[in-house]
Amino acid sequence: MQRLRFLLRPGWLVLALVVAGFAFMCFYVLAPWQLGKNTSTEQRNQLIADSVDADPVPLESLLSGSGLDPDDEWRRITVTGEYAQNSDILVRLRSIDGQPSYEVLTPLQLSGGSTILINRGYVRPVQGTEAPPVDAPPTGLVTLDGRVRMSEGTVSGKEPIIESGQRQVYYIDAKQIGDFIGTDLIDGYVQLEPDQPGGLGTIGLPQLDAGPYLSYGLQWLAFGIMAPLGLAYFIRAELLERRKENKGKPSMASDDSDPAPATRKTPFRKAKPTESAPRTATEVKLADRYGKNR
Repeated sequence: MQRLRFLLRPGWLVLALVVAGFAFMCFYVLAPWQLGKNTSTEQRNQLIADSVDADPVPLESLLSGSGLDPDDEWRRITVTGEYAQNSDILVRLRSIDGQPSYEVLTPLQLSGGSTILINRGYVRPVQGTEAPPVDAPPTGLVTLDGRVRMSEGTVSGKEPIIESGQRQVYYIDAKQIGDFIGTDLIDGYVQLEPDQPGGLGTIGLPQLDAGPYLSYGLQWLAFGIMAPLGLAYFIRAELLERRKENKGKPSMASDDSDPAPATRKTPFRKAKPTESAPRTATEVKLADRYGKNR
């Protein structure tokens, strides 16, 4: 254990703490984050793939006391009701086909009395980021084809606003929007299929690929393993270097039975006097005066 006492030095302690913290982040934060995204992406892709071959069903058949089931997301449905006029809500900071967009939400009152948000599609901003005027939805009873979507949730500090006379939100969250417009909404919304009454720019389906999340997760796991191994490598290298230094030091113990020739003493040989440094002129005069010049 004496050989490892150097690990108690501040530099080594700090390095060990950094490596331990990095490994902890890799195993318990970064890798689970990426692997979790991979799992959710695979689940989403499976729901979309299953919905392609499934026949549309009435929205009411999917409603329960707690609203819509997350397992029914992306399910193709039909819904009948009336658009609420002058009740559009714009969703800010969206990107469709790589370009800035606003998504347009309009409440639809169902025949049974419930109200659900309809995502009518997107519009492009004008004059930079300014929201454009939005075409009003048709009046009267309409039947729409769409897909079930779940609320996105919200983030603190991203509250609904009114800008240029238009109500705008950052996320499609039925509860937050319902409180904003004063309407009790079904938790979830309907994303319109192409060529529907009141539809605007069509929002396409996500591409069915898993993305890079699995490889990113495996990379973080590899980094979490490599960091302690790297620390162990440097510790071993330090130990080997110290061992070399210790071997190179001369031993303090001597063997009297066989002294080295260079250190063997000759007791009767008179030591050679050491040469003195040259004297100054003043020292020469003083020595001559007092008889010390010999």
